[in-house]
Amino acid sequence: MYTPETWPIACKMNFGPIAEDGTPISIAPIRVWEDQLNQVAELGFTQIDPMDDWIPIAELSPKRFEEFQALLDKVGLGVAAISIGRNSVVDKEHGLRNLATIHATIDRAADLGATIVNVGFQQGLTDAQKHALWFWLEEGHHDDPALRQLAVERVRELGDHAQQRGLEISLEMYEDTYLGTPEDAVSFFREVDHPAVGINPDIGNLIRLHRPMPSASSMYEKVLPFANYWHIKNYLRDEDPATESYFSAPVPLEHGVIDYRTIIRKALILGYSGPFMTEHYGSDWLGVGATNAQYIRQVLTGAHKLIKSNSRETVTMGV
Repeated sequence: MYTPETWPIACKMNFGPIAEDGTPISIAPIRVWEDQLNQVAELGFTQIDPMDDWIPIAELSPKRFEEFQALLDKVGLGVAAISIGRNSVVDKEHGLRNLATIHATIDRAADLGATIVNVGFQQGLTDAQKHALWFWLEEGHHDDPALRQLAVERVRELGDHAQQRGLEISLEMYEDTYLGTPEDAVSFFREVDHPAVGINPDIGNLIRLHRPMPSASSMYEKVLPFANYWHIKNYLRDEDPATESYFSAPVPLEHGVIDYRTIIRKALILGYSGPFMTEHYGSDWLGVGATNAQYIRQVLTGAHKLIKSNSRETVTMGV
């Protein structure tokens, strides 16, 4: 069990896949990587999640991967987890390719000392999503129910590989996929039924949608018992059911509609012990992420004291 000081809180590397000069980040000079990693370290992060929309770790040549490892050591950053974005293993055109990519990512994640590989079933953005102010305001991909069993089988396959390498797979919640609601996520998780597979309770992906939505607390209640990794973010949300009007916008964890002080404390009481990844869209995403990491650590400190106190009382009472 981590302490509040050692709990892995990773920065999502949201610099994008293209360097300032137009070079793909994966082949950019090492100095570009170093500048971006230094920005993260300077704000107090000790862990990152090199999600594949930054540097696709699985696609690096052996030499570039060694350079990446050496650079992490130089800057003083570790890898808590690696998230795979819009690369569904049941994509009708690229499913097998994506499956192979995730297998390669599992091996690279183990080499980097990560504990989690995060996967989901979201697919590429539509043209409408690419041109929207926020991509979630436009309709995106919907999973095909006919491919559900194949999805279950391929996640089990990934779970086997992760378990062999001492890692776990986390299933990211995302609208209109097999993990599109808390009920869907728990149902899919139970069908996979693998000891190395858990849920990423990314309720932020749902609370931002301009559609009717249950309360965040009621959604978290259903999925937190199965969580092993947490993409954590918050939004303002307002709604007027009478006119079917909705509003949402990204904000720091402290300021949104989700009460994360309460939710994180509940998660710890339920036994949550996985990493966090701070995620924010728009504005100074890195600065907000650093503020969010400080907030999470402060909440962890208070919750840890409560759990320790309850443990002492339990021992004293002979329970």
